[in-house]
Amino acid sequence: MFRKLPLIGALMFALAAPDDAAAANPQVLVKTSAGEFVIELYPDKAPGTVDNFLKYVNDGFYAGTIFHRVIGNFMIQGGGFTKDLYEGGLRPKPTRAAIAIESRNGLRNDTGWVAMARTGDPDSATSQFFINVVDNAGLNYPQPDGHGYAVFGKVIRGMDVVNKIRAMPTRTVGPYRDVPGDAVVIDSIAVVGAPR
Repeated sequence: MFRKLPLIGALMFALAAPDDAAAANPQVLVKTSAGEFVIELYPDKAPGTVDNFLKYVNDGFYAGTIFHRVIGNFMIQGGGFTKDLYEGGLRPKPTRAAIAIESRNGLRNDTGWVAMARTGDPDSATSQFFINVVDNAGLNYPQPDGHGYAVFGKVIRGMDVVNKIRAMPTRTVGPYRDVPGDAVVIDSIAVVGAPR
């Protein structure tokens, strides 16, 4: 049998729900050789993508990987290659199986927003992600190929570090273009909490 809540108690319960919902968004701290920034993730919009990303984070996968593709008027991309392979050429770090694309979630590839990198196969994303450094409407579903790119997070602190990375001079390493001349190493990515 349910008891009636006192009016004040009922109001407090009702008001707590939005706060709890807002607190559900995990945040990760990205420490790099160029500085630190924080990404907020949106599991309500991209549940499979966020789950996949957090598995890599919690496994420590990103430690020692680099931002290997930097295009100053487009985006910075990382999470797939390690520094120890930097001078001898870039080879991908072994990953989990690819995930299904979640690009129809309403999130946009605008400045500061984070999306999954993929090949021409829409369901090919694994560990690599990119941060949009300008508004890239051409990457939003259904552009550019009928599938779009799945946005799953946003840089909420440290965009100055992202902009520092985007400004770095780049070179070609084997078949890879736009590789920073000085390696930008991801020292770690770790969950740090959720907004209150």
